[in-house]
Amino acid sequence: MQEAEITNFEALLERDHGTKDSATRISFEAQARAFMIGELIKEQRQKANMTQEQLADKIGAKKSFISRIENGKVDIQLSTLYRLLENGLGRNLTMKIS
Repeated sequence: MQEAEITNFEALLERDHGTKDSATRISFEAQARAFMIGELIKEQRQKANMTQEQLADKIGAKKSFISRIENGKVDIQLSTLYRLLENGLGRNLTMKIS
């Protein structure tokens, strides 16, 4: 049996991670968002010329915690995200719901 041709990104996601409401797809998308947030924090930390250890010290955390966040290995709480960006990096956090 030959696989159906993938014609768009949604079809690729469905093939590899299930339909939009499936547990595996929800888990995949949560991990993807954690990775994206980690990359944004890493980028802002580097723009501020800070090491992971310096950022951790500034917000009262451990370097390993910052590393896990930047690598998308931890589900970050909104309060922690706020502390990292606003208190640690001097950035403003704005949110948009669409």
